Amino acid sequence: MKPIVLSLPGNELLAQKIIVAIQADKAEYELRSFPDGETYLRVLSDVAERDIILVCTLYQPDSKLLPLLFLCRLLKDLKVKSICLVSPYLAYMRQDKQFKSGEAVTSGYFASVLSGICDRLITIDPHLHRRVSMKEIYSIPCDVLHAASIISKWIKANIPDALVIGPDSESEQWVSEVAKNAEVPFVILEKVRHGDKEVKVSVPQVDGYKAHTPVLVDDIISTARTMIETVSHLKNAGMRAPVCIGVHAVFAGNAYADLRNAGVAKIVTCNSITHETNEIDISEILIHALRNKTMFNAL
Repeated sequence: MKPIVLSLPGNELLAQKIIVAIQADKAEYELRSFPDGETYLRVLSDVAERDIILVCTLYQPDSKLLPLLFLCRLLKDLKVKSICLVSPYLAYMRQDKQFKSGEAVTSGYFASVLSGICDRLITIDPHLHRRVSMKEIYSIPCDVLHAASIISKWIKANIPDALVIGPDSESEQWVSEVAKNAEVPFVILEKVRHGDKEVKVSVPQVDGYKAHTPVLVDDIISTARTMIETVSHLKNAGMRAPVCIGVHAVFAGNAYADLRNAGVAKIVTCNSITHETNEIDISEILIHALRNKTMFNAL
């Protein structure tokens, strides 16, 4: 039987691409708020004994979590076979350690909630900082996909003379893959974070690349401080205005305006989070994963 796709508000375009590509059915449901702000939910489609693909990117997750939790519980009550949550951007991955006494390690708490309501999770480039694997906090199977291949494709098509620049040593593995597939050189910076908004990065060694266009690549553009400081270093080194590429366009506060005004040539992001800078489509890597029918058989 075909899987059936259901998307929370704001995820309709990606859900429709998935439906068409894997020839899935679409679930109809009603979601609204009562006058007191509480959530009303009703699934209109027959979902019993069906594999559910639930599409919900988890940017700004606090307002999304209760509807998601209620929907998954309702689907279980309606006797679905399985629920696979497709969340291109996965929130609550940064706070993975207790830095000060009494702090909540929210990455683990959030993982516990999702693991309790879904049977499988598919996400793209989650921010695994001090974690080695999703298995450390998630008790359900997790398919971690990577945007490196589609970023490489975009660079190759648009910036043939690129010099890829990664923000820190933790990014070296995937930044080197981006550069290799785009057939361009790369350099890696050293980054020291002193707080939520204060970041120091090393001066990039670019003396041999003056004819190249710098391409700054990072998984998340949040405060953009790392990229802004790197742009300043590149200006001082006499390099061309850089192109900035991020997988997830968080852009907290005035980050987007600040980065745009820092003297960049272009800002490009993947559409894991809807933003005006979206130029790289993540649907192809999600669809490739979902076409693997063993994903559902393994649940």
